[in-house]
Amino acid sequence: MLNLKSLGVVALMGLLAGCTTNIQAMKSVEATGSPFTKALAEEYRQIVTFEADQMYDWPDADYFAQKGLKAAAGEVVQPEELANWDLPAEWAGDLAEGRNRLMVALESGARDSHPDLAARAQGRFDCWIEQAEENHQPDHIAACRNAFYSALEELEAAMKPAAMAAAAEPAMPSSYIVYFDFDKSNIRPDGQTVIQQVISDANKIGTPPISVTGYTDLSGSEDYNMALSLRRADAVRDALISGGIAADQITTAGRGEADPAVPTADGVREQANRRAEIIIQQ
Repeated sequence: MLNLKSLGVVALMGLLAGCTTNIQAMKSVEATGSPFTKALAEEYRQIVTFEADQMYDWPDADYFAQKGLKAAAGEVVQPEELANWDLPAEWAGDLAEGRNRLMVALESGARDSHPDLAARAQGRFDCWIEQAEENHQPDHIAACRNAFYSALEELEAAMKPAAMAAAAEPAMPSSYIVYFDFDKSNIRPDGQTVIQQVISDANKIGTPPISVTGYTDLSGSEDYNMALSLRRADAVRDALISGGIAADQITTAGRGEADPAVPTADGVREQANRRAEIIIQQ
């Protein structure tokens, strides 16, 4: 959070004027786009109104107003990333676990199948991370966290019938995605679960060729990210081999910043782009 007391009077007035412009626009904007982006814009409108009118936290109100205006224009904005916030250690693990579950639901089609619940879960997650960084109002932190998990659990339960129906189909997924932490190539527990599914599905077929392609987000240089994407592909390959897949079944490639799952500006950290895609050739 920006410390307003450290600013000069002129700079402070300029900042507040800019904040007010976005905040007022967010309060009155008419959302367009998909049912999800409309619902998400409403979630951010509630955050902005609370931060501006009750907490007088102009920088955070302005920040979420900018996200809300993008959603209101039909843009799919992502849940907040932990790396962009100065979080106390006591909240980092819980927030990371919550965001991972939220991203799995969102990337599994929740935005289209259950737009209101998906938007509610994302809005409450962003509320939680903002309150956790401030870390001085336990009631507000608990309210955002509890509302997030309530929405997330309802969303996951609503998606179960579709997931069970999909599991009953004989066709294999067209691709499998393993996500990575920022600037990392180690396999996370959620990624290991995906890899185990790949191994299980591949063994049902026999010895099919498997391709693994690594990607990065757009934060960092292109050369560094190309090398990082190759390390991610190699990490997945090693995990597949450890699980019993023959090395000669697997081919790897790195695409660096190319083909982001979520297009962003250069330098932006985005969880959905830090990934490796696994394809079982059938």
